[in-house]
Amino acid sequence: MLTPPRTVVRREGGLYALERALQRRGFRHVAGADEAGRGACAGPLVAAAAVLPEGRRGEIDGLADSKLLTPASRERVYEEVVARALAYAVVIIPAEEVDARGLHVCNLAAMRRALASLTTRPEYVLTDGFGVDGLDAPGLAVWKGDRVAACVAAASVLAKVTRDRLMVELDGQYPGYGFAEHKGYITPEHSEALRERGPCVEHRFSYVNVAAVSGRAGRPPRSRRPAVGPAPEPMERFDASGGTVGVALGEQPRPPAPVGEDVVMEGGVR
Repeated sequence: MLTPPRTVVRREGGLYALERALQRRGFRHVAGADEAGRGACAGPLVAAAAVLPEGRRGEIDGLADSKLLTPASRERVYEEVVARALAYAVVIIPAEEVDARGLHVCNLAAMRRALASLTTRPEYVLTDGFGVDGLDAPGLAVWKGDRVAACVAAASVLAKVTRDRLMVELDGQYPGYGFAEHKGYITPEHSEALRERGPCVEHRFSYVNVAAVSGRAGRPPRSRRPAVGPAPEPMERFDASGGTVGVALGEQPRPPAPVGEDVVMEGGVR
């Protein structure tokens, strides 16, 4: 049996090298998927997927891992990704579903849903950190993928900007927790607010720190959430054409924090 030729990833290609190498092998439409909010103890988990065009049109000035960008840069890059992507999709999993199904299950399901919602069918899929099964295309889990592959970085920006915008909205609905500043991550200020006020319905009661201040620490992880409370309003997923591509149970797409804080809050939990 003949061995297929090796795929050469050219270092000088930088963030675009991996996609360009795959495209040279015939995989024209390479999708990237990433998430935001795994390490937060409040708010939704957000996953996004994106397919960037081949060539120069797919090269976005300043594109990088979303955690390394300033809030203003993230917003600018977000708009560029939305304008240039062949397709993109965002899926939002509310805290209630994270409690019911578990974080890792929700993370994989959200990325799978985002990839399945792309209007341009991927021929190859790159995911950040975790492999995602059940796809119609070959794929590769890339360690620190949002710093290695442009399409994954684009997905990371989509996910983070969407989640940050939502957390700013939640700050208005649930004042006193500082959601607009720490975006639901476990900062000293957030922990102090939890001790003083107790959790709100947007907290993840399956997380140990939230369970501890809720008085439900002795219950099984997925039954710690109170039985009563307002259900999250359904939100919609969007594709690159700007149209709605559907509403699914537990999915919601709507819309930043100093660079250093983002790295501290997210970088250690991936």
